[in-house]
Amino acid sequence: MGGARAESDAGLRERTVAGDGVGLRVAELGERADGGGRRRPTVVLVHGYPDSKELWLPVAERLADRFHTVLYDVRGCGGSTAPEPLRGGFALERLTADFLAVADAVSPDAPVHLVGHDWGSIQGWEFATSPRTRGRIASFTSLSGPSLDHLGHWLRGTAPRRAAQALGQGVRASHVYLMHVPGVPEALFGRALPALLRRTGRRAGSGSQYGRRGGWARSEGYPTASLPRDAAHGAWLYRDNVRTRLRAPRADARAHVPVQLVVSTGDPFVSRAVLDEAGRWAPRLTRRLLPAGHWAPLTHPDRLALWIGSFVEECEAGREPGQEAGRERGQRDGGERTPAGIRPVRSRRDRRRREYAERFGGQLVLVTGAARGIGRATALAFARAGARVVAVDTDAAGAARTAELARRAGAAGAWAERTDVSDRRAMEELADRVAHRHGVVDVLVNNAGVAVVGPFLEHTPEDWEAVLGTNLWGLVHGCRLFGRQMAERGEGGHIVNLVSCTAYEPTRALPAYCTSKAAALMLSQVLRAELAGERIGVSAVCPGVVSTPILGDARFRGLDGDDLERRRRRALQVYRIRRFAPERVADAVLRSVVRDRAVVPVNLEAWGGLVLSRLSPGLLRAFARINVRA
Repeated sequence: MGGARAESDAGLRERTVAGDGVGLRVAELGERADGGGRRRPTVVLVHGYPDSKELWLPVAERLADRFHTVLYDVRGCGGSTAPEPLRGGFALERLTADFLAVADAVSPDAPVHLVGHDWGSIQGWEFATSPRTRGRIASFTSLSGPSLDHLGHWLRGTAPRRAAQALGQGVRASHVYLMHVPGVPEALFGRALPALLRRTGRRAGSGSQYGRRGGWARSEGYPTASLPRDAAHGAWLYRDNVRTRLRAPRADARAHVPVQLVVSTGDPFVSRAVLDEAGRWAPRLTRRLLPAGHWAPLTHPDRLALWIGSFVEECEAGREPGQEAGRERGQRDGGERTPAGIRPVRSRRDRRRREYAERFGGQLVLVTGAARGIGRATALAFARAGARVVAVDTDAAGAARTAELARRAGAAGAWAERTDVSDRRAMEELADRVAHRHGVVDVLVNNAGVAVVGPFLEHTPEDWEAVLGTNLWGLVHGCRLFGRQMAERGEGGHIVNLVSCTAYEPTRALPAYCTSKAAALMLSQVLRAELAGERIGVSAVCPGVVSTPILGDARFRGLDGDDLERRRRRALQVYRIRRFAPERVADAVLRSVVRDRAVVPVNLEAWGGLVLSRLSPGLLRAFARINVRA
């Protein structure tokens, strides 16, 4: 079944496999067995239109150390031959036969884990729902390509909202109409596209950035020189399948394997509404949101490799999505497990939990001041959403405890780092270390903070250095170092600065603290304007009185002896009476990222102070004159 093998410079082992009347060029990375002779799972990556197998190389290289990774050129593309005649040669039934030929050649004794993008995903849905492939597929990961059968049923929805959604999807997929016009794809891709690629590269979709400069989807070896010919051949994918399946979709097109659905939120060709009913057709469904454009395998290979790898390992371990931890996992995937599949969640809390899991699953989140209080609550909230968490604090034991709790809470990975955020050199070393070990941070939470309580004239220079060093310089170091890494990666990100309502509510009791927080709020707004072009959001979260240990650690000035202890006890009593849990602030942090909010007051006093600062700043100044020691 297989042809001659060849070893490429990139480490690919290539050969030709006989498909359904065509020769399929297949490339393999990674070994089929580990050093102990144990079989490694085989992952088969299928490309879309008008791509070739090289699209998947960045992801395949990241998977090859754990899996036997396989790519192949779909018929008529790259190194694979085209059917003769072209008409009827690209029907999904024949593409299914090609896939089975590849699966039998690369993994004859075990089912494969299938991954598809664009038309590779459309094919993947066909494979995962076809009776012909039962026993040959272990799981399916779908990206940027719905099932044509599912789409056909979706378009038959009668609700007015569905009609509007269908119209919107029709506009997004306007290129589909051109594919059916004789001669147009051939002329377009035979002359115009090569000239465009020579000058600029191919443009990514809907504002996505592929690299820092200008947003072009190119990588070494991609696109290949055969792209014009491949695009002309691939037009028959549309002509042989789209109208047929949309007019008469299969009624039994249900997946017989676990499905992981990765939804690219910036995809200009596929709307999220088209994928909303995926759970109806895939009872064992895991849904993830990826803030990316259409060509995510090129722009987000690290995230995709992480999700694909963890999904494959879970399926290999016999834990099908939705069966692990019962209710908890079902909610994470978007509903509760029932014999009939996933029942849509009803409560606001469950909907938010699903939203967080879709948004942050697999992302790398770094939280400073994470040993306790708001920092620990925030780290655990991201962990419950499936993020990878780096807990940073000067308290090494506290940070290690937070990392341990994060792993128990469901983090895809959790690590502790002991670092003083006010130390520029230590922060530079931290940024380099995290990038080398774990990758570029997706979400940075600057939470570390200290406080000094007392009159301005009682503050020492050391007090000012301590407060500004942690509350302001720590934030500057974090934003500068990790923000630069986000910008250079070109995939966007988010920075959350834990400020305080004291940024706009002055009080004579906290002169250094208020000053540092006011500067942090202004810096957050300046950065938000500057980094918007890099698709990096910046949020300033402003809580009021929260039950955290910060006041117990604060330095009190202008008081001593019994007066100091009495004042400390009274202040702590106010915090206990308020009983505002740090977990509520953590939820505001996650919500600020999901909604890309600029300034986020958290509780009543924070909202009230913000309103007064805009409507009656004089009243706030009057409050600030109150002698808090009285």
